[in-house]
Amino acid sequence: MRLFLIRHAHALDLKVDTERPVSPRGQAITRLVSAYFKANGLLNPKQFWHSPRRRAFETAADMVSQIGLACPLVETDGLDPLDDPNIIAERLRIYPTTHDIALVGHQPHLGLLASLLVTDSTRANLFHFKKNAVLALRRTDDTHPKSQRPQWRVAWHFSPEMLPRFAKITDGS
Repeated sequence: MRLFLIRHAHALDLKVDTERPVSPRGQAITRLVSAYFKANGLLNPKQFWHSPRRRAFETAADMVSQIGLACPLVETDGLDPLDDPNIIAERLRIYPTTHDIALVGHQPHLGLLASLLVTDSTRANLFHFKKNAVLALRRTDDTHPKSQRPQWRVAWHFSPEMLPRFAKITDGS
């Protein structure tokens, strides 16, 4: 089983945090990122879980549509920025390993969740997610001795800055 942790796209600044939509810049970067994954086939989960916040839903919906995936979008509690990563880690522990999942969420939660899945600890936030970044983790057959949760290993990491056309979007060209 693979798990794709994805940070939402750039959003507009509004007073109500939960209602912040993805900005035009965020939409452009999501299109670029989606085209990259559509071309290489590396991101092909069977479900897209997303936080209840609008920007996470819009990022997930745009990626599913633009990559051309036939998978459901699942609003999932436990993915908000300050939620305890143990909530999702426990959900993943009991989740069937028959298919891959993508989670679209926020910092610092995603970094803490990745640290917990890989090291069994959130004391050190080992991963920082830029907007539209994707971290692919692979579940192993081993468990962490202390928690008995599955151990996860990093398969690959992607950040939009890796794409040649990214600079044109971010500098306004």
